[in-house]
Formats: sequence, structure tokens, C-alpha cells
Amino acid sequence: MTKLLEDAMAEVRKLPEQEQDAVARQLLDELRSQAEWNRRFDASADKLRLFAAKAREEFFAGKTEPLDPDKL
Repeated sequence: MTKLLEDAMAEVRKLPEQEQDAVARQLLDELRSQAEWNRRFDASADKLRLFAAKAREEFFAGKTEPLDPDKL
């Protein structure tokens, strides 16, 4: 465990039990959310590669135009 995480856990231990549980739920939710995001991103890697290849193909074929942020 890193020093920073140890320091954070020491602060959490000072909280009442109910608040410790709230912090734990937040942390677990965040970790699970990140894991799900990573899983979905990994699952879409092939599609992303295809989209990137198509975009490069269109760019080199002159079928694209510069992005104008004011027109978004």
C-alpha cells in the first residue's frame, strides 16, 4: 500500500463507522466503475481501430474538412 493511501486510510479510521462505510461505498463504486469502463473500452478496441482506419482513409482521399469549433 502506498504512503498516500495509508494516510488516507488513517484519516478514514478517525471517522464514525457510518461515514467510513460511506467512504468505502464511494471508493468501491469508483473502482467498479473504472473496471467497467476499462472492460468496455477493451471490448471496443477493434471497432475503434476500424473507425480510425476509415477516418485516415477519408482524410488522405481529401474527403474531410477542418473542424471549426464555432460551428459545433
